[in-house]
Amino acid sequence: MSQRIRLIIKGYDSRLVDKSVLDIVNMVIETGAKVRGPVPLPTLRWKMAVHKSPHIDAKSKEHYGMSIHKRLLDVVDYNSKTIESISHYHLPYGVNINIKY
Repeated sequence: MSQRIRLIIKGYDSRLVDKSVLDIVNMVIETGAKVRGPVPLPTLRWKMAVHKSPHIDAKSKEHYGMSIHKRLLDVVDYNSKTIESISHYHLPYGVNINIKY
C-alpha cells in the first residue's frame, strides 16, 4: 500500500483557494511526489436575514451571506522534502489547510 497525505484547502474566496491549490500542486510535483486532484468539494453557503429596525417594518431586512469553498488533494508516494515544503508554505489570509496523514 502506498503512502498518502490528504489535504483539504478551505477559503472564503474561490480564486485564492484555486491559486493556493495550484501553488501546492507545483511544489509537490517538484519534490517528486504524485498528486491526485484537486477535487472541488461542495461549497458551504451560509445566509442570514436581519431586521433593520427592532420594532417596526418587519418586511425591511438586510441580507448577509458567506461561502466556504473547499478543494481536496491527495499526495501519493511522498518523501521528507514534500512534507517540509507543504508545512512551510505560507497561505494567504482567508485560506486554511487541513493535513491528514
